[in-house]
Amino acid sequence: MRGRVVAGTCGSLGSLTALHRARAEARTRDAELWVVLAWQPPLGGPGGRRTGGGTPLLAESRAAAVERLRELLGTAFGEGGPGVTLAGLAVRGTPGGALVDMVRDPDDLLVVGTGSRGPLLRALRPSVARYCMAHAPCPVLAVPPSPLQADLDAVRRRIAWRLPLDTADLVR
Repeated sequence: MRGRVVAGTCGSLGSLTALHRARAEARTRDAELWVVLAWQPPLGGPGGRRTGGGTPLLAESRAAAVERLRELLGTAFGEGGPGVTLAGLAVRGTPGGALVDMVRDPDDLLVVGTGSRGPLLRALRPSVARYCMAHAPCPVLAVPPSPLQADLDAVRRRIAWRLPLDTADLVR
């Protein structure tokens, strides 16, 4: 076994696409697949001080992240699992920082989804993929979104703007 394949997930379609690519890379390399879900306490407070919840709030936040990770892995791989050795980790921290902290060996591979990012999202949230490419000590595979994602986004926009939807446009 050479290195690990570490993949980040958040539940988006882009991250699920990246998980499937990470599984394929783990099979090819005969490596373990580590799936990481980063979480932070509500309102970003260290230890939940702002909310007055303290330790119970942290425990609930961590438990919710672990349950979310289980659901995501079930959605991505089904009951049969990924077909490789799998480790799921719910890590407290920012997504980019948590992923970079997981890879320490140059033989590791970090797999992240790039997602679609409009100008507003770029201003509000930094790119996890860009952070990982700049800071990871190992190769980073940035997986673009599925081509179907653009079609889905277009349908959502048409529905939001209450524009007519021609289903013939969806069939290719």
